[in-house]
Amino acid sequence: MKISTLVTAACVAFQGTAAAVVSGKPSTFIRDYDKRDLLQDVVSLPFKPVTWDEHSLFIHGKRAMIFSGEVHPWRLPVPSLWLDLFEKIKALGYNTVSFYVDWNLLEGKQGEFRADGVFAYEPFFEAATKAGIWLIARPGPYINAEVAAGGLPGWLQRIKGMIRTNADDYMEATELYVASIGAIIAKAQITNGGPVILYQPENEYSGGIPPAVFPDAPYFQRVIDQVRKAGIVVPLINNDAWSGGHNAPGTGLGEVDIYAHDNYPIGFDCSDPTVWPADGLRTDQYSSRVEISPNTPYTIPEFQGGAFSPWGGWPIDKCAELVNQEAERVLYKNNYAAGISIMNLYMTYGGLNWGNLGHYGGFSTYDYGAAIKADRTITREKYSEAKLQAQFLKASPDYLTAVPTNLSTTLYTDNVNLAVTPVIGSETPSSFYIVRHNIYNSTETTTYRLNIATSAGKLTVPRLGGKLTLNGRDSKVHVTDYNVGGTTLLYSTAEVFTWKKFDSGKVLILYGGPEELHEASIVSTAKPTIIEGKGVTTKSIDGNVVLQWKTSASRSIVKIGDLSVYILDRNSAYNYWVPDLANGSAVIVKAGYLVRTAATKGNTLQLTGDFNATTPFEVIGAPKSAKKLTINGQPVAIETSKSTGSWHGLVKYQRPFINIPDLERLQWKSTDALPEIQTSYDDSAWPSADKKTSTNTYRNLTTPTSLYSSDYGFHYGYLIYRGHFVATGQETTITIYTQGRNAYGTSAWLNGVDLGSNAGDAIVGDTNSTYTLGKLSKGKKYVLTMLMDNMGYDGNWVIGSDSMKNPNGILHYEFAGRKQSDITWKLTGNLGGEDYVDKTRGPLNEGGLFPERQGWHQQKPPTNGWKASKPTTGISKAGVAFYTAELDLHIPKGWDVPLSFTFKKTKSNEKFRAQLYVNGYQFGKYINNIGPQVDFSVPQGILNYQGSNTVALTLWAQQPSGAKLEGLSLTAGTPVLTALENVALVPMPKYAKRAAAY
Repeated sequence: MKISTLVTAACVAFQGTAAAVVSGKPSTFIRDYDKRDLLQDVVSLPFKPVTWDEHSLFIHGKRAMIFSGEVHPWRLPVPSLWLDLFEKIKALGYNTVSFYVDWNLLEGKQGEFRADGVFAYEPFFEAATKAGIWLIARPGPYINAEVAAGGLPGWLQRIKGMIRTNADDYMEATELYVASIGAIIAKAQITNGGPVILYQPENEYSGGIPPAVFPDAPYFQRVIDQVRKAGIVVPLINNDAWSGGHNAPGTGLGEVDIYAHDNYPIGFDCSDPTVWPADGLRTDQYSSRVEISPNTPYTIPEFQGGAFSPWGGWPIDKCAELVNQEAERVLYKNNYAAGISIMNLYMTYGGLNWGNLGHYGGFSTYDYGAAIKADRTITREKYSEAKLQAQFLKASPDYLTAVPTNLSTTLYTDNVNLAVTPVIGSETPSSFYIVRHNIYNSTETTTYRLNIATSAGKLTVPRLGGKLTLNGRDSKVHVTDYNVGGTTLLYSTAEVFTWKKFDSGKVLILYGGPEELHEASIVSTAKPTIIEGKGVTTKSIDGNVVLQWKTSASRSIVKIGDLSVYILDRNSAYNYWVPDLANGSAVIVKAGYLVRTAATKGNTLQLTGDFNATTPFEVIGAPKSAKKLTINGQPVAIETSKSTGSWHGLVKYQRPFINIPDLERLQWKSTDALPEIQTSYDDSAWPSADKKTSTNTYRNLTTPTSLYSSDYGFHYGYLIYRGHFVATGQETTITIYTQGRNAYGTSAWLNGVDLGSNAGDAIVGDTNSTYTLGKLSKGKKYVLTMLMDNMGYDGNWVIGSDSMKNPNGILHYEFAGRKQSDITWKLTGNLGGEDYVDKTRGPLNEGGLFPERQGWHQQKPPTNGWKASKPTTGISKAGVAFYTAELDLHIPKGWDVPLSFTFKKTKSNEKFRAQLYVNGYQFGKYINNIGPQVDFSVPQGILNYQGSNTVALTLWAQQPSGAKLEGLSLTAGTPVLTALENVALVPMPKYAKRAAAY
């Protein structure tokens, strides 16, 4: 996403039938790179697997509407849960997932690429294939994504060349990563039977400043050559941060195959979710695309699916309220008015910033207010609204060749407060009239009549009297000459959810907002029959059956020949699902929480789904061969409706008893986590901060030796510095300038005496702190110990800024009455730095506290001799304590139960911070005086739901009186009876003594 909005927010703090497809002839193929043959030659196929024209992609020769959601597998480090996400996204009607790859997690040490365990991508590709989801690969190297350093590994701070430029040492530094991840992705391309259909080789290459050359065509071409060399043959896209035309087809060297740009219309200020910026909605998207890239489909690889909250900001649910179901209606339909055919919603599942992977502008959750919550639940209304829209486009292949025309406030309605954009069929008669308020963020309710052109002539509707209604922050798609399996829907003011052609006839589902008047006309001479419900007026006019009604919670069904029209209100439509069958057909299921899949075996229809309440269900259009039904493998009794032929039944839900342990009652053990402040502590094994020069090109040294943490390979988590000097007795103060980024903190001690702390600020990333030393004894040795919470590095959005190289640590100090060189320094971060010890949990998971360096945060630490104490007892002075306890869980199998650790915020603004470890994985950074996060979701697979777990906590008191937790509890969400298969525990090596630990 765009760094400009990130900064603003921080300051205010394949393979399957998933796509809607229609046969057609693509006019554009992949170009001949380096005089080679077309890259996607697959002898057995009559078409190249992925081609395009100005309207859409073609997948295996068929047009495809790409409705995609962004998911980052590394933000849910439990591979056996990835299928759950894919199935929930497929159930929406989406057919694609876009994903970033975080280089920082895979090459923590230069020259050592690791993509195994929770960081492996093959299970992600396999799960996508199983769910029938295509993938868009976006591996960077730079990704932004609100991750530390934008995904760039910390060791890049030491190269001389500019980041994201044609500098040889930068490009050489990327070579192993691009070749390695490229080869992994190449194996999963659609040409090899895999799910990957598109590849993005750079990210938001849209802005630069001197001395960098920008835009730099040779650089971008070199990037493209890298990925082609790695075996990537699918089309390449970009994601311009705005529609600036960078690297568009036709621009020459460095051009991509398909031009694309990002768009976040309402920004990231979630403080008042009712406020949408006045200038948020673009109305020139189609004309801009035609000007920039007229021969490629309109593509937005990042469109706003939510928003994030910064340190000191607002609870993440407020971001879900900002980009809610109303925003989806207005914003997404504005994209349809521009003819979009490749749309990726960033994010659809945000996930978790575990193990220090997040950017300093955000905290431990990356929920993003997305359609699927970080705990994988789908209770937000925006999930259901997205389903209505995606299923509509999936059922509307004629949309793909329809062409947007000019927006008007006068031609198509009788109310100038409304804006209408007709998207007119070019190859078929079907057209789509997108209606919204002229002032897009209006909250007014507006009535209108609609002027449309149809095959029956120009009409003004409703024809049977009355007026239509557009509520505030709403938008509608009115269709004309819409093809319902060979029957023409002449027009409908109600929106189409889906339609299907079954053995028994056709079904069309229409819906509208509450208490709205709607009208639809079907080309037919058959006599309409109301077979369910009431309140529908019918009239035959010139060979058309006109229906008019007012929406209500009670549905109506009108049968016209072989077509059954289901009339619903929007909230009722939320409960309908359209799972695909293997033969290209589908069934329609009215149920509750989630319907995942449908299949047939013999005479049995097999459904899978999840239930959070006792749920009546209805199956519409069961195959003629099916006589029985199973749900989640269990036989279910059904009754067949005499009027509709649908199956009806009931799934019973009985909430299980789940014993959630009281964390207060666990057998907590505690030990000092900062022995370094003791005068007897020996740091002789520590790295010496003795580098007299630095290769960091961002900032010149102003100390005798470098104290930049990156110069010694320490990049994330807590840092500890120890400065040694012999006193003259004349010392009075020392001023230390530190940088650790937003919300960081420091504490300092001199020979064990507390000098004070900087408890941090949400928007302050560097601080000058002056410490009064008191009367020191001449000739005595002193050690100044400083603890720092290192929140990570900047991204490198602006080419030429080299901001990723802006170092953290002690940047400068002034020792009153003494020379700087009178102090000699040692420092540490995570054990081994870039030679990190825990290969399983990756290079970012650990920091530099003594228990972390020993590995005590892992399972079964050596607690003999530790005192019995719990974090709610805390410590009585400034310092750091380490706590650990065993947590046994007995969650019944077959139930998906979200669990989170909840910190109770103190009534006063006590200054302390904590880190939460679960089975060795760091899953939370809590800062009591900054916030806002208090709930830390931990997924099953990290937590052992049927066994023992080790919970560890570091508690850093940044005030002389010490600190304690006000409360810590394990919170369970609503148990969901699930079709989700057994969730496997991720690798989690237990504690073993580390020979090199100091």
